[in-house]
Amino acid sequence: MQYQATEMIEALKHEEAKDSSIEDSLISFLAEVPPSIKEAMEAFIDDHPNWDQYRLIQAALSGFLIQNGVDSRSINRLYFQNMFSKKGFKKSL
Repeated sequence: MQYQATEMIEALKHEEAKDSSIEDSLISFLAEVPPSIKEAMEAFIDDHPNWDQYRLIQAALSGFLIQNGVDSRSINRLYFQNMFSKKGFKKSL
């Protein structure tokens, strides 16, 4: 488990380094996820290769915040970009 966390941190650092323009606005966190959620995430990502764990988490968090009354244009934009971006439809085109 510790190795996976270290690997995830390194992957996040690599992703942050790719786009230095948003580096200051990103945060990283670690969370233990129940096995059933982890398995469902892996199955979804396997079935939808245009999604990755970062996009899935961003869509889930922003969707949760919107559903629970957060009124933020930037959160709305993030949610809709993740859910309805063109790369989300590559498989069906």
